[in-house]
Amino acid sequence: MARFIIARLGHAIPLLIGVIVVIFCVLQMVPGDPVQAIIGQFPVPPAYRASIEERFHLNDPLYIRLFQYFVNLAQGDLGYSFRAQRPVLDLIVERAPRTLLLAASGYAVGIVVGIMIGVQSAVTNHRSVDRFWNALVLVGYAMPTFWIGQLLVIVFAMNLGWLPTQGMAPLIDRSTGFAWVLDRMRYLALPMTTYAIYEATRVARLIRTSVIGTLGQGYIVTARQKGLSRREIIQGHVIRNSILPVVTAMGYSFGTAMGGAVLIESVFSWPGVGSLLIESIRLRDNQTIVGVVLFVAVCVILMNLIVDILYSWLDPRIRLAR
Repeated sequence: MARFIIARLGHAIPLLIGVIVVIFCVLQMVPGDPVQAIIGQFPVPPAYRASIEERFHLNDPLYIRLFQYFVNLAQGDLGYSFRAQRPVLDLIVERAPRTLLLAASGYAVGIVVGIMIGVQSAVTNHRSVDRFWNALVLVGYAMPTFWIGQLLVIVFAMNLGWLPTQGMAPLIDRSTGFAWVLDRMRYLALPMTTYAIYEATRVARLIRTSVIGTLGQGYIVTARQKGLSRREIIQGHVIRNSILPVVTAMGYSFGTAMGGAVLIESVFSWPGVGSLLIESIRLRDNQTIVGVVLFVAVCVILMNLIVDILYSWLDPRIRLAR
């Protein structure tokens, strides 16, 4: 297993290099002037403009800037943000836990709810129940996440007043202990639910199809002939064998969830990496943009590695093949 993990991490290095090269080239083609974003809209002498270009190496050719970035990256330096006047790594370390909290909580809730809905839809003996869950899942899957978030804000924050509309903490907070945690959960509830709805619809569609296929397998018929109850068959045989496609899609869906942080954090003003990316794009803070994209790529690669390990645990044939 250790050899497998090392090999997968080795394969991830060329992928990360490719991500950095692509984002550098894309930023080179994006319209706008990074120097103008630094100095603002006020006219400045050409000498001052030249000093800014020299300080941030903006007048160097692309291949030189790219090479220097890799040299700095090997030393743990993700660059310097001219907007925040701070190292990019410090900005990401400060905001990453907030994004990971939002993505992980919504991801976990969505997977659990999706499995429950998918299994219930597949094993029910009532066609009307199956159609109801199918329609509900399709509607949820078709709605954009930012629109779902806005609906939740209108209903639960503005109309009912149960939950806050944005942010992750009150401006003045004197709570401690469990009250502090409960207060943060109120701010997390709506963005987490937005995440969970989309993830649950994706998982429900996959698990429903997989469960229907599993119910027709020979070992399920054998289990019925042995006298096992319906609940024992579903819990002991159907779910474990049907969950493999969901595990396979977890790595991809986590990448989608991290990408969706940009929209969801914008709707709820959640101060995470997604909000940092939007601010950096607006102000042409190229070093921060590259750093955030690299952070997301590393998260997706690590998640895919976890999925591979989990898959080999669920299916021993894969472990034996290695």
